[in-house]
Amino acid sequence: MDLTKEIVLESSRVKLSPMKEEHLDDLLPIALKYPDLLQFSPSPFGTKPALEEYIAVALKERDTGRRYPFVILDKVSGKIAGSSSFGNISLKDKRLDIGWTWLAREVQGTGLNRHCKFLMLSYAFETLEMEKVEFRIDSRNSRSRRAVEKIGGVQEAELRSHTVMTDGYRRNTVIYGILREEWPGIKKNIFHSGNLQ
Repeated sequence: MDLTKEIVLESSRVKLSPMKEEHLDDLLPIALKYPDLLQFSPSPFGTKPALEEYIAVALKERDTGRRYPFVILDKVSGKIAGSSSFGNISLKDKRLDIGWTWLAREVQGTGLNRHCKFLMLSYAFETLEMEKVEFRIDSRNSRSRRAVEKIGGVQEAELRSHTVMTDGYRRNTVIYGILREEWPGIKKNIFHSGNLQ
């Protein structure tokens, strides 16, 4: 996976483009309006300095080959609606995570995230030829857990006292996975890929 390359993923509904420093102005109104969007994330959020740091960390992790952050354009509204990333990238093991996902409340439940996950899973398995995609979720985040289960993610483990949150709480992290051999069935039966092009 060449992390220096401009990866753009697009469907009729959504466009994922590489995150850049200048996206601060697009993302800041979301962070200020919904400061609790990352309540289950260890990243500070909801202020301009926190978002500046969030973007700086994401771009630094891209430079080190650990993460590839995207901004999400909702083609219905024509506005940037949030962000998602490939992360914990292991080319040797042919494995990566999909996560760091946050969306403005007004687009949640509209199918936008489903389009994003379809594009990211398709790219991971069909272009990058990954063997496994994982999702790491705070055990308390029932909404995200249900969403991953709906797209075929299988719960594999719960890591106790795994990650320190901004308030000092040590969260349990639940790991879900999708295997390469499971993807064709998921694509056909869950995503009905013809409706997502």
